[in-house]
This record gives sequence, C-alpha cells and structure tokens, in this order.
Amino acid sequence: MTPGSPPDAPLFRPVAERAVMVEFAAVQDSAAHRAVLRLDHALAARPCAGFCEAVPAMVSLLVVFDPLVTDHRQVEAHLRGLLSASAGPRLRHALREVQVCYDADCAPDLAAVADRTGLSRDAVIAAHLAGRYEVAMYGFAPGYAYLSGVPGPLWLDRKQSPLRDVPAGSVIIAAAQCLITTLTMPTGWWIIGRSPTRVLTGDAGRPFLFDVGDRVRFRRISRATLEPVAPGGPER
Repeated sequence: MTPGSPPDAPLFRPVAERAVMVEFAAVQDSAAHRAVLRLDHALAARPCAGFCEAVPAMVSLLVVFDPLVTDHRQVEAHLRGLLSASAGPRLRHALREVQVCYDADCAPDLAAVADRTGLSRDAVIAAHLAGRYEVAMYGFAPGYAYLSGVPGPLWLDRKQSPLRDVPAGSVIIAAAQCLITTLTMPTGWWIIGRSPTRVLTGDAGRPFLFDVGDRVRFRRISRATLEPVAPGGPER
C-alpha cells in the first residue's frame, strides 16, 4: 500500500484475554490513521457488549473489553460490522491553540536545529509556527500527545544522546513529530521552545487537553508572558 492510499482490510489480533488489536497498516500512513479515527468514532457511538476502552495509535486501535461479558470473537465481529457500515457523518475535531516561547533559555536546541537544517533561527521558528499539526496518539508518559505535521525542512533524527531533566512544557521535535512535555524527564528530541499551556488538565473527567484527531496551532509569546495558563478551549 502506498502512503495516503485507502488501507487494505485490517488485521485483527487478540491481545491477552481482554483486548483486540485492529491494525490498518504496518508502517505510519495517513489513510490508515484516518481509518483508525473513523473506527474509534464509530465504536464510541456504538460500543460492543463489555466495552471498556479504545486506545487509538498511529495505524492501529486497541479495543479493551471485559472478558466476563464477551470474548475476542464477538468483539471482532462487532468491529467488522462497524467497518462495513456506511462512513457516517464527517468527523469533526477541535482546533486547540498552544502558546510557545522561543527565547534562548526556553529553546536550548534552536540554534543547533538551525545549523543542521541550514535555516536561520527566525526561519526555524516561522516554519514551526506554520506547521499543520494533528494529535496522532498518546504514549510514553501521561499527556504525551504526539503531533504529526512538522514541516519537512525541520525533520531531524533524534539526538545521539538524550538530555536529562528536561522541564515540563518543553516543545520538542523529532522527524515529523512534535510534542509538549508534561513531566520533567530526559529526552533525545530537539528542544525548540517552552509552553505554559497545560496538557494535563487536572480534571478527572477529561484529564488531557487534546483528543486524538484534534488539530493544534502554535502561537508565539514573549518570555515575559510565559506564565501558566488554563487549558485552551476548542476553536472551530
């Protein structure tokens, strides 16, 4: 399958005794990711018996169920029914705004990114702000929302050695992905800014700012205004 083409029939794999993995592609692919979001949306509207949660990823959807209520075969049959049904209404996702400061003390790798890409510092910032970002998945740590859409001129492999104690709120990039860190942790990604926008909301009913599939727009702020702000509301 060529990237961006309609996905082939998905593979269904049992995971332990309480989950089914639906795989739409073997490598990262935009069409496969759209298929993941469509199935996730359909399952939320029509959950199977014993449904517990669904975890969307780049090209797969993990469906967790209660094994005392149902089994792999019945869950797979329900998912196949959802896939064979009509596409339904067009998916609508929120546009979220994330503030970012690119001053030197907030962006320790900005000069290195400029050097490796052959761009000026200002051109790196402009390219990052111009990216069309979408929340592709959560992973690695609480609230770590992997954003696709980093512009091609900024694509860099990860660093050879990770940096310790990278502060929460760091805006980091690697290859085609961007992320706003939520914890103080090591990272081998390139640190190009700092954001006061909280991805961890503190709301048990909605613990993360983003939903998978949401679009994200970065807005530049000055160092003087780098203060914590409430989670950004959706824009349409």
